[in-house]
Amino acid sequence: MVSLIYSAICSIDGYVADEQGNFDWAVPDAQVHSFVNELERGVGTYLLGRRMYETMIPWETTAHEDLQGTSASVGSSVPDEFAGIEAATVEFAQIWGGIDKIVYSTTLNEVSTARTTIARDFDADAVRALESEAVQDISIGGPTIAASAFAAGLVDECRLFVCPVSVGGGLPALPRGRLDLQLLEEKTFDGGVIYLRYAVR
Repeated sequence: MVSLIYSAICSIDGYVADEQGNFDWAVPDAQVHSFVNELERGVGTYLLGRRMYETMIPWETTAHEDLQGTSASVGSSVPDEFAGIEAATVEFAQIWGGIDKIVYSTTLNEVSTARTTIARDFDADAVRALESEAVQDISIGGPTIAASAFAAGLVDECRLFVCPVSVGGGLPALPRGRLDLQLLEEKTFDGGVIYLRYAVR
């Protein structure tokens, strides 16, 4: 059964970026990145806000080209830890390039990635229709656009990667107000990140 899934990497106090917009503390290590890659293999469509889309563009453009050019070194002359990070990022670039993307923006006039369309407004009925026809899960990225999906009752699962850092404020990972969740899965990684998978009740 196809699900609409909200995923986010956040601080332990619940923010995806601090008050200055920084999220360098959220960069996953090789172990987390490889786990994320396995989750993303089941996704057929990304729903993205403009800011999240712009953050992700390098996976298909500059980063993808650079990583493909250096991938031959994986497992040879680089330390195992860095080889693991490189392999995971190359893999994610390939996954990202093969997924359809819908970007919600009133200001974006063109896109620079393949398999990408622009929608001016978040239309809950259109998303329901998309979900009814989909054969793979749909992922929604960016807390602002996700808040609209939560408000419309569209989100089936919430997947959080909680980093061992407190930032004290910024952009919240989850929308304001009550959200009832049921824990389905949890996993702790060596670096201290905790993965929490919830069903949205």
